[in-house]
Amino acid sequence: MPEPRTWQLTAGSAALGLVLAAAAVTAAGPWDGGQRTAERARAAAPTTGGAHHAPPPAPVAPRRPAPAPSAPGVLTSLHAPTAGRHADLAAALVPLLADPGLGSLRTASVVDTATGKQLYGEGATTPMTPASTVKIATTAAALSALGPDHRIPTTVTAAPDGKSVTLTGGGDPTLDPPRLKALAADTARALKTRGHTSVRLAYDTHLYRGPELHPIGPNENIAPVVALMTREGRLDDSTSGPAPRTADPAGDTATAFAELLTEAGITITGNPAPGTTPRAAPLARTESAPLADLVEHTLTHSDNDLAEALARQTALAHGQPASFQGAEKAVHDELARLRLPLAGARFADGSGLDRRDRVSAALLTGLLTRAADPPRPALRPLLTGLPVGGFTGTLAGRFDTAPAGAGLVRAKTGTLTGVNTLAGTVVTPDGRLLAFAFLAGRTPSPDQAQPALDRLSAALAGQK
Repeated sequence: MPEPRTWQLTAGSAALGLVLAAAAVTAAGPWDGGQRTAERARAAAPTTGGAHHAPPPAPVAPRRPAPAPSAPGVLTSLHAPTAGRHADLAAALVPLLADPGLGSLRTASVVDTATGKQLYGEGATTPMTPASTVKIATTAAALSALGPDHRIPTTVTAAPDGKSVTLTGGGDPTLDPPRLKALAADTARALKTRGHTSVRLAYDTHLYRGPELHPIGPNENIAPVVALMTREGRLDDSTSGPAPRTADPAGDTATAFAELLTEAGITITGNPAPGTTPRAAPLARTESAPLADLVEHTLTHSDNDLAEALARQTALAHGQPASFQGAEKAVHDELARLRLPLAGARFADGSGLDRRDRVSAALLTGLLTRAADPPRPALRPLLTGLPVGGFTGTLAGRFDTAPAGAGLVRAKTGTLTGVNTLAGTVVTPDGRLLAFAFLAGRTPSPDQAQPALDRLSAALAGQK
């Protein structure tokens, strides 16, 4: 879900999917579901060059594309040598960094991803409140710890006597009514096969520990953080952005599941109640999309609920409690394994809504540089999930004051009251892929800070 509203935590949202028609956007890397759109079209194009061709090969079973670009050449082509080619970025960036809209605290880092060399830095190692750009760290840790194919399960398990079943949350906030209905149908079928048509229903949320409410309290930007929920606890028809949230996502999901079981021919005795999962193989299960897809959605739409879920998945992978505290330690430890600059870093939450978060511009550009490294395809969704300036996600309505960056800048936004950040990548005219991070604090308003950040990133698009 996008970032907070301006009256408290400024929001932004946009439709999912790339709408990249311009050739400049193609140069930026139009990823779709983890695969370069241009590559897919080229692979599907018919062969030319003769009047007679051999018959096409026999059709084979479709194979799911890699969750992110796995061919090193995809990004290697952008890694042109930098020696003697880059201009003095300071001349272009220093005046733009002086914009009053960026407030009194500002740091910056620009790195050539081919070499890892910092081309420009201003307080690059100073920890700052990152707002939602911390999601780059959250998602990187999850991908590194779990891999891009990891899926989050929701299961149903029967008691040994078959008189009760337990709906168990695995921490998937993307569970939706169609999947819940399919899970109920599978459960009903399994119960009937065993000769049971009447059961009690319990639901188990014990996977998560600690406080359920985010430190910002009840808020339209995030639901209570629990292991079982449907549609992120939304009470309207929205799919992203701020929305009214239920105070009891798990209870509401269990109630809906009971109704679906009833429709499938199973009588539910009593009301759904909290319980513990029996030690037995599940009767039925449903799983989230692969982690690569979840990461892309998290970054494109700045989804707070999903970011917190991914932080807890990282905690579980590290043997830590699935709590705010356990996730903080796990994310830190996982990024340490990537040998990134973590001095002063803190990950008080996974979404960036917590003002106690601290990251440096150098850490963000380091993460993006790791993601562009050909030997690290598992991290590629960090790049493919970044919104495209002027086109998608939280950048769909921006870059009107910096048109040079539209379609060329891909970046994660960050917005809290008095905090505005932008971190991402840009392709230069000579084919280099630069990673950048601009963090501003004590800003007067997003209306002034966001255009200033857009102009900074757009300036990079013109560098040779």
